[in-house]
Amino acid sequence: MKINKAVQITLFVLLFCVSCQSHGQNRDITTEDHIHFLTRITYQQAMSDTSNSEKVVRSDEEWKKRLSSEEYRVLRREGTEIPFINKYNSHYEEGLYLCKGCGNPLFHSETKYNSRSGWPSYWAPIREDAVLEREDRSMFMVRTEIVCSRCESHIGHVFDDGPEPTGLRYCMNSAALHFIDKDSAEKDK
Repeated sequence: MKINKAVQITLFVLLFCVSCQSHGQNRDITTEDHIHFLTRITYQQAMSDTSNSEKVVRSDEEWKKRLSSEEYRVLRREGTEIPFINKYNSHYEEGLYLCKGCGNPLFHSETKYNSRSGWPSYWAPIREDAVLEREDRSMFMVRTEIVCSRCESHIGHVFDDGPEPTGLRYCMNSAALHFIDKDSAEKDK
């Protein structure tokens, strides 16, 4: 039976955690472990993982240990980062943007555009079920919040003032995203 690399990575992480617990170490996954997990995902793996809809459920304590304080504030507390000076606002390399919380492929660079809003913007997710929409009534307005469909982390908001072909602007937080360069596919070969 052939197992794709994304599944292999997930199994490795699960086996590692079970192994530590069974040896009395009860090792928690740290921010460093989580970064290592994300950086091992290649473009090919992420592209082959777009049909995976398995839910990722973690306690609040687990999220705090895995994410930096800024990532936790944005992903788990529905925060917003400062416009224009965030990591992916002016980033236009070819590749994929994954959920920083769980590695779910969310957006392809082909749909990214300069909305002049100060945040990375896309006119469509990589697939319709990559994200979920929720009504957001915070900050004295009604907006549509975008969350990751796997781990339900806050990614940003969607607005109806985007370019064709969808007319939508998925206005996302860089702190909620992890970018994988398309060139990483060549490194896999």
